[in-house]
Amino acid sequence: MTRGRFLTTHVGSLPRDEALKALMYAREDGEVIDEAVLDARIVAAVTEVVARQAAAGIDIVNDGEQSKPSYATYIKDRLTGFGGESQSYVFQDLEDFPGAKARMAGDEGRKHRRTPACTGPIGVKDMDAVHRDAATLKSALAAHPERQAFMSAASPGVTALFFRNEHYASDEDYVFALAEGLRHEYEAIAAAGIVLQIDCPDLAMGRHTQFRELSLSQFRDKMMLNIEALNRATANIPAEQLRMHLCWGNYPGPHTHDVPMADIVDLVWRARPHAIQFEAANPRHAHEYALFETVRLPEGKVLIPGVVEPQSPYVEHPELIAQRIGHYANRVGRENVMAGVDCGFSVHVGTDGIAQEVVWAKLAALSEGAAIASRIYWP
Repeated sequence: MTRGRFLTTHVGSLPRDEALKALMYAREDGEVIDEAVLDARIVAAVTEVVARQAAAGIDIVNDGEQSKPSYATYIKDRLTGFGGESQSYVFQDLEDFPGAKARMAGDEGRKHRRTPACTGPIGVKDMDAVHRDAATLKSALAAHPERQAFMSAASPGVTALFFRNEHYASDEDYVFALAEGLRHEYEAIAAAGIVLQIDCPDLAMGRHTQFRELSLSQFRDKMMLNIEALNRATANIPAEQLRMHLCWGNYPGPHTHDVPMADIVDLVWRARPHAIQFEAANPRHAHEYALFETVRLPEGKVLIPGVVEPQSPYVEHPELIAQRIGHYANRVGRENVMAGVDCGFSVHVGTDGIAQEVVWAKLAALSEGAAIASRIYWP
């Protein structure tokens, strides 16, 4: 798998250009747009971001989520059952720091985010969107045959986190209905020969948002329900073609209520995907590599720790990136580690925490750092 070196990848979202952002804002705000113009802009944007990932030296690339208003809210356009007004969110750490909350409220991308409730039965509404995404990515990859591809999709649990349930009798009924609805998306990506990445902020961020009033034990029960739904939805896809992203929320907050990795890692192993991506570079989680001195990596699992942070404008030094990779290689073995990013660089259209040119510099530094680490661990 590793080909005698550490492979590099990232989490998914990359910045959109101004023309694409304007079209996406208009569509999210309910304005009539020329869909053909939007489709052409998406194809051009995917071609560009694939080329730039390749130029930065990234091994496993994607479409930058250019067709999606965000990594999770795009689901409302592909499944039936969503309607009504958007809901608001409570992040417990931001409640403790009102100044940080006010700053985040000014985010232009969040002003256009739409998260209506589930008000009817979940079903597949747009059977073709995922096929278009896969075809666009594969077409862009044709010019870069040495690169591998992944495509991200929202988990049943994070979909339930964003879109409150006003239809199903229980949370269990709702999340399993979502699992069945999302099965089409997942299997279409896998059938296209692309690695499927399931985005699962519900398994960590959910602790200080939707499930903040629960005890740790109760939260773990919710985690297991969401993991069972994920496993059911991906049952027909080989585990080796699946990876999942664990996230505490990619937003510029204090994160003082983040659940420790140690409190949830045993449940994370129960999810089917063989590769686990997680935040490991930001100041709230960079210390958690020490956990793997006592926690054994299960057979067949691979770690993709974030060794680059997507919110800071600092470009990490390649030597630091190599050191961060080494923290994990020393504890779980070089063959069981790939190098990644904590989270997406633009998880919602217009939510760009750092300048676009810095994004590409960070990805280039990631490749340089992985090369340094590879020379150390494969002398």
